[in-house]
Amino acid sequence: MSSSATGLIIAISIVSFFAILFLDLRRRRISPAAIFRLPLLAGLDLLPPAVTVALALALAASLLPIAAATGFIPVRSPSLLALVFCCITLPLFWMEGRRQIQFQRPNGLLFAEWLIAFGALRILLAVAFSFAAAPPSGQPHARGLILHAVLFALPSLIVGAALVIAVVPPFLKKYEGLRILERVGSGQQFLQPESTPPTPECPQPELWKMLDSQSTELEVLSFLTALVVTIKPKLILETGTFLGYGTLALAEGLRQNGFGKIITVEFDPDIRARALERFADSGLAPFIESRLESSLDTVITGSIDLFFSDSHLANREAEIRRLLPQLDPRGVLIIHDASSHFKIVRQAALRLEAEGLISAVLLSTPRGVVVAQRRSGRE
Repeated sequence: MSSSATGLIIAISIVSFFAILFLDLRRRRISPAAIFRLPLLAGLDLLPPAVTVALALALAASLLPIAAATGFIPVRSPSLLALVFCCITLPLFWMEGRRQIQFQRPNGLLFAEWLIAFGALRILLAVAFSFAAAPPSGQPHARGLILHAVLFALPSLIVGAALVIAVVPPFLKKYEGLRILERVGSGQQFLQPESTPPTPECPQPELWKMLDSQSTELEVLSFLTALVVTIKPKLILETGTFLGYGTLALAEGLRQNGFGKIITVEFDPDIRARALERFADSGLAPFIESRLESSLDTVITGSIDLFFSDSHLANREAEIRRLLPQLDPRGVLIIHDASSHFKIVRQAALRLEAEGLISAVLLSTPRGVVVAQRRSGRE
């Protein structure tokens, strides 16, 4: 291959690398100037899609002169196999990056997967072409080439596997809310399509918007505000404050009404501290009473006009049974996370309805919303 052709391939690879890197930064809402301020593992996770595209285009460019000279693409070619591998893995790496943005993957995992994938590719190419191209007398040489490929790929495989072991177990052990809290602290939270998987009742969850996988969907937050403005509650109870977006949506309705109070309950002190900062900055703090306790222990004085159940999934049924007698018969119970994806909450709501405790309507949102009232005491 001529030096000019080689230079063109290098130029194409460099341009494509930076183009994909720019697109990845854009979808992650990271400015190019902020790259060097990222944690090391977060920065390394930017490399796989960009490097894979650059390599794929370089491989394709290297095959074009051969195809032009012979009239066909050499099927039995390591370059073609590597190109196919890049085309298969690129969408996977890009999707893994999207899951990372949605707080579903730890920093460093994408880079680790890329190291393992391309270490495996190096061995695959050696096995596929060393023996095939070698005559019987050259089999020992072929085995030597494979051994060389294994030794060449081994550091990549070892580093990738070690990185997976280092980042995945701590990520899985940590409560999802705390993982999100860490990302929020580093400014990685922004509006994006809903990440909950499709369900029979909501087959297109991406039509909704979210800030993270724990905070209530943006459209449901708007619904909560409108509901408060519509029914004019004096006392709202929210279980599960988390980052406070639901609390603020409810409090905004109270502000528009000009009266009322919301009691919001959160059991984790770190999460509650972050929510309190948001409340102080919102101008809605006079309408909010924040409590650091479990929804199974909180004591409410008086009648509840609106009950928004959005706490730990395993606590939902117990907290509703405990506090339902205090819900005004004309009041409204809202249960979040009641889609078929969250069976524990959905089944609890249906069980409460079957027992005659509530009358429920299931709204088809990505995570599911139940709108209900007490049956007893209604006229």
